[in-house]
Amino acid sequence: MIEGGRRRRALVLLLMLSPLAAFCVSVFLGGYRIAPLDVVRMLVSKVLPFVDAGDVGAKETAVLFDVRLPRILLAMGVGCALSVSGVALQAVCRNPLVSPFVLGLSSGAAFGAALALAFLPSGPAVHALAFLFGLLAVAMAYGMARTGGETPALSLVLSGVITGAFFSALLSVLQFLVDPHRLGSIVYWLMGSFRLSDWSRVSVALPLVAVAVLVLYLMRWRLNVVSMGDEEAKSLGLNVEANKFVVVGASTLAAATAVAVCGIVGWIGLMIPHIVRMLVGPDHRLLVPVSAAFGAAFLLSVDDCARCLTEYDLPVGILSTLAGIPFFAWLLKRTKGGGWS
Repeated sequence: MIEGGRRRRALVLLLMLSPLAAFCVSVFLGGYRIAPLDVVRMLVSKVLPFVDAGDVGAKETAVLFDVRLPRILLAMGVGCALSVSGVALQAVCRNPLVSPFVLGLSSGAAFGAALALAFLPSGPAVHALAFLFGLLAVAMAYGMARTGGETPALSLVLSGVITGAFFSALLSVLQFLVDPHRLGSIVYWLMGSFRLSDWSRVSVALPLVAVAVLVLYLMRWRLNVVSMGDEEAKSLGLNVEANKFVVVGASTLAAATAVAVCGIVGWIGLMIPHIVRMLVGPDHRLLVPVSAAFGAAFLLSVDDCARCLTEYDLPVGILSTLAGIPFFAWLLKRTKGGGWS
């Protein structure tokens, strides 16, 4: 038993360090080749200004600091946001098959982004409308599910499905009516990509993600209680509805921010929480921070594949979906339809 505890602690430590390992590998990868020694020199000189970077060219410096590093940080932030929000919503809904997108967030954000791409100049308007409509979709689902001062888990999921279908229909109408030249931009955004990552997106997205993840981290022990069911949680003195509202709100903020800056990257919020739950157990005191770390490392690794597998920059949403579909099929079979395990 002692040996098992040591193995578990070693596994937790390994998973918590996975973002650092993924970061150290990712800085050397990219379509534009930079000598590994030059990468090390540039990073060290940035941290320690008194160290000379040597004769590294301006192009290599720009690629590393203006292209590669923002993309790495944004991928890690999005992976962390989607994973932690998935953990929290699975606890609230008491269903391991729930993800941040089940509540209609992805459909709402997709419609908002498509609206901006169709009728407004591209840029901040796309991110802003994607973010706002993502929040609106979840607010609609939450309001629809709330009856008699309570928000049953099943009603929340079903209302999310309804809301998602509503915004998906609006998106289809918009795609049918939009100018064909703008349709390509909409379709590409829906695939999810970090190709246009820059420091402005990082500076906007990461603080919002950090706030949302911090809230969920501070509530991690409450998630243990909420996941027991409403009646049990009430018997332990927990204000169930207030805690559900905070958890859903923080989860929505994290996921909406992630979707707004990179498009729809599916399956991360479903896969990562369940994988980590199988590895470290169902205790949210561990599940939340470990999922945050492993989710950041996993999505960064997927994005590394997206930008290195071919000469073209594949949308990362395609690869995450290809990884998620067989996992979801296996998970559905294992849980026999979605009961909490």
